[in-house]
Amino acid sequence: MPTEHTTSKEQRVTLVFVPIKEGYLQEAGSFGPADYAVFVLMLVVSSGIGVYYAWVDRRKKSSSEFLTGGRTLTFLPVSMSLAASSMSSTTILSNPAEVYRFGAIFGLIVIAYPLSMVVTSEIFLPIFYRLNITSTYEYLELRFNKATRLLGTTSFLIQITLYAGVTVYGPALALNEVIGMNLWTGIFSTAMVCTFYCTLGGLKAVVWTDVFQIGLMLSGFLAIIIKAVIVQEGISTIFADAQQGGRLNFWDFDLNPLRRHTVWTLVVGGTFIWTTVYGVSPPSVQRYVSCRSITHARLALYVNLLGLWACLVSAVFAGLCLYSVYKSCDPWTAGLVSSPDQLIPHMVMHIFTNNPGLPGLFLAAVYSGSLSTVSSCISALAAVTLEDLIKPHTKLSEKQQLVVSKALSLFYGLVCIGMAGIASFLGGMMQAVAVIGSVTGGPLLGVFSLGMLCPFANSKGALSGLVMGFVATMSVSLGDLISRSPPEMTRPLPLTTEGCNLTTAGDQNWTSTVLPEAPSFVTTTPALHGEGMNLAGKWYSPSYLYYCLIGAVTVFTVGVIVSLLTGGWREKTEARLTLQKEDTTFYHLFRFAKGCVMKGADKPDLTGKPEGGDTNPASSCDLEMDALKANLKSSRL
Repeated sequence: MPTEHTTSKEQRVTLVFVPIKEGYLQEAGSFGPADYAVFVLMLVVSSGIGVYYAWVDRRKKSSSEFLTGGRTLTFLPVSMSLAASSMSSTTILSNPAEVYRFGAIFGLIVIAYPLSMVVTSEIFLPIFYRLNITSTYEYLELRFNKATRLLGTTSFLIQITLYAGVTVYGPALALNEVIGMNLWTGIFSTAMVCTFYCTLGGLKAVVWTDVFQIGLMLSGFLAIIIKAVIVQEGISTIFADAQQGGRLNFWDFDLNPLRRHTVWTLVVGGTFIWTTVYGVSPPSVQRYVSCRSITHARLALYVNLLGLWACLVSAVFAGLCLYSVYKSCDPWTAGLVSSPDQLIPHMVMHIFTNNPGLPGLFLAAVYSGSLSTVSSCISALAAVTLEDLIKPHTKLSEKQQLVVSKALSLFYGLVCIGMAGIASFLGGMMQAVAVIGSVTGGPLLGVFSLGMLCPFANSKGALSGLVMGFVATMSVSLGDLISRSPPEMTRPLPLTTEGCNLTTAGDQNWTSTVLPEAPSFVTTTPALHGEGMNLAGKWYSPSYLYYCLIGAVTVFTVGVIVSLLTGGWREKTEARLTLQKEDTTFYHLFRFAKGCVMKGADKPDLTGKPEGGDTNPASSCDLEMDALKANLKSSRL
């Protein structure tokens, strides 16, 4: 169980860690010239990529070239860009802290990744690629009406700017309190570097900086893991500590939807969240349509899985390392850090005391996560604003559209700085990011699914469903803000400060902070929340991972009912706007398998001809193989 301590505002205290292994964790290090050199080098290289593509494409005057890379990119850089922009700094800072506090069950979201990729590849990607559109919300006007498109666009702009704000603010705050980097210096450096290379180089610069930055992110994780394993003298020690501390809690099949993390919330809820991210989110779709063929787009989607898995496994194992190092002296409970997102930076400053340059590599990895995500947001915001809000109401030449695109990139870079201030009220990074994405992303996933899967759906059904979806997701998210889920639903694991040596001194160089909220996160005693639950009227919110599912199902259900009641079954929809069986690879694989089976079942007669008079026994199988190859090679479905 955790031990608590409080101090007066005037009392200064110091916390001395009992070394896990003699010689380690005696004293936190500080950033030196080598560390700042590594960080600055990362910023310079990222900016240099933008300058390079601005020079290479200086004679191209098309907004399409700027926003979609001229649709000439191949699957490998696009796949790495998808992985980098999806992971972000949240993966580096918050996911290990999540494992530290709640256990490795969070890693089961790895199952949701391939499920969401299959859904995206088979349903959403073929239609978006066939329509050749830059903004996904253009589809809503083609399929329904302008009002639906405008509502979708507006909700996306609000969502993505808030998301970018969290991504900029979170790491800046964490590193500000741990290594002393000025908060607004961190915010400005992230936003301005992103804005610089997005404005100069467009989508190509975004993609290739993502390739560079995901390498840095994985390198940072690898450095932390290797050093922690050395400190703890082996992987077996880390797993033994995790087992003893209850962190290897993978299999929880509780069906209660109010539970924060179970197998079902992570797999089912996670699949809906990641389908939203990859299926209908403009940053992802913008990358698909930048590929030279649909085959490259599909390959990018599936190869991206390798990057996602590598980052998630690294984050989970880093969380186990974090627990092993601090199992007897939790810095958060003790007040040495003020939020869980600061735990990983705090550990880095201890274990890398005698390794100059490696703390800088970690800092570069964190900011690479921010840069990759925020640059994707800026590029998508510029594309959506131009396509949905400006072009339908103006007549601009290609050159003017290019100028507007670059101006929008600059504008949204400045907006991200402002939104970072709002993000300070949203709490922990990981859950804040998931909630922001789900509140608007779930309903948008529902309306796109309605349009693509239900030919009878009409504009009345789509618009009413979208409104009801927003109401549903806003209700559950606000309910959770008003009345936090109790410990018996979140199941935090015990943390302790029993191994810490707390001494008071008048001349120590840091002051502890009193954390009134801390006990509610680090104990599993329900009594701590009993009174608060009664005052809140016993409202229980479902797991935050279900917000997206709630929004999508609400939109789809309401949309189907309203469409049928308003005569949608009599309307005709263009085939190119709905999913056709020929769009899916599963259909062609089934036809191929069926053709091969039929080939084997054919029985030749005495003349050597198969039954039915077919002179080519292999024709059915071969024809289906040809059709499958044609489908894979086609640049348009």
